[in-house]
Amino acid sequence: MPALASYSSRKKQFLDRMDVLVPWSDIADILLPWYPSSRRGRRPFPLLLMLRIHCLQLWFDLSDSAAEDALHDMLPFRQFAGIDCCVPDRTTIMNFRHFLEKHKAGEQVLSLINLKLKQAGLMMRKGVIIDATIISAPCSVKNKSGQRDPEMHQTRKGNQWYFGMKAHIAVDAATGLTEKVVTTAANEHDLNQAENLITEPVEVVFADAGYRGGGKAGVTERAVKILVYCERPACCKRNETASASE
Repeated sequence: MPALASYSSRKKQFLDRMDVLVPWSDIADILLPWYPSSRRGRRPFPLLLMLRIHCLQLWFDLSDSAAEDALHDMLPFRQFAGIDCCVPDRTTIMNFRHFLEKHKAGEQVLSLINLKLKQAGLMMRKGVIIDATIISAPCSVKNKSGQRDPEMHQTRKGNQWYFGMKAHIAVDAATGLTEKVVTTAANEHDLNQAENLITEPVEVVFADAGYRGGGKAGVTERAVKILVYCERPACCKRNETASASE
C-alpha cells in the first residue's frame, strides 16, 4: 500500500501540469499595466496569485464564494495559487473577476491558455460540450447602496426562482477543460450565447434541450457537423412509456 504522503490526487496532478503548461508570465504581461499598484490604499494581492485563483474558478466551475471555501479547505488549491498566509475573500475574488471584465481581458487569458494546451496536445477540438449554469447572488437590498447588483437578474428554472448571473460554458469533450466562458445576467436564454461559445470548426457539439429551437444555425452552422441533444426528463419519460406500451 502506498504511503499517504506520496499519494497525488487527480486534481493535484492536473494542477501540477497546468503550473508548467500555462504561460503565466505572458498573461501577467497583458494584465500588469491595468493592475492596481500599492501606492494608494490597501496593498493588493499579487497579480499572479489572483490570476491562478481565477483559473481555478474556470477549471472547476467555482463561484466567488465557492472559490474562497475551496482555498480554505483544499491544500492543493492553496499550493497552486501560491498562498502561504491569507486567503483572499470572496469580495476580493469578485473584484478581480470584474477587473478582467472591465478590461475585456478574460477572453484573452483563456484563449492564450487554450492555445498552449492545444500545442501540448491536451485539447484535440473534436468534440465540445456546451451548457449554462446559474450563479446565485445576494438578492437583499440591505447594503450600502440600498439596491441589488444591477448586473444580476431574476430567472426561473423549473419551479424555482433564482437571482444572479449565468455562466455559458464550452468544454472540451475529451478532457473536460474549459474552452470558453461567457457571462450574462441569469435571465439570458442559453440559445442566445450558443454562437459565442462555438466559434471554431468542431466535429461534434453536445448540448442539452435548452439549445433546441435554433437548429444548426443556433450553434453556428458553418462550424458544426453533428449536434447531439440531451432530451428533457419529461420527453424521456414519455419515450419510456411509449416503449413499454408497444
